Amino acid sequence: MYHISKEHSLAIRQQYNTAAQRATAPLTTPPWLTAVRAAESKKALDIRVLDLREVTTFADFFVICSGSNPKQIQAIVEEIGQQLDQRGEYPVSIEGFANAEWILADYGDYVIHVFSPKSRTFYELERLWRHAKLVPIPEEPLTEARS
Repeated sequence: MYHISKEHSLAIRQQYNTAAQRATAPLTTPPWLTAVRAAESKKALDIRVLDLREVTTFADFFVICSGSNPKQIQAIVEEIGQQLDQRGEYPVSIEGFANAEWILADYGDYVIHVFSPKSRTFYELERLWRHAKLVPIPEEPLTEARS
């Protein structure tokens, strides 16, 4: 597995750390939905959210999606990271960024998986975790008032 370099990670965070750029998501929006909206903004394909709470204890949710090519896959992960950073959420680890066939971003309670179409077909996470519940993704972003 590959790790994102510290320099790359810091450069991403520094771009979005000014107070003027911070736009905190409503506290009632679950972090997995923030990740989904970020992936949607970068045209991620076939986005799925699995609820693992009744199946395992190491994570509550998987967010699974695909990108068409390595640059798009990396852009999806970067956008997810930037939007979650605005919420004060940071990954425990990121694996596979350099190769960009399957990038895994572990946020503790939820794990983001961004695949190439070939890797997604090969690993079939949805089949492996078929006992997890598929979470419906709301069509429109939540528009609740901020605290």
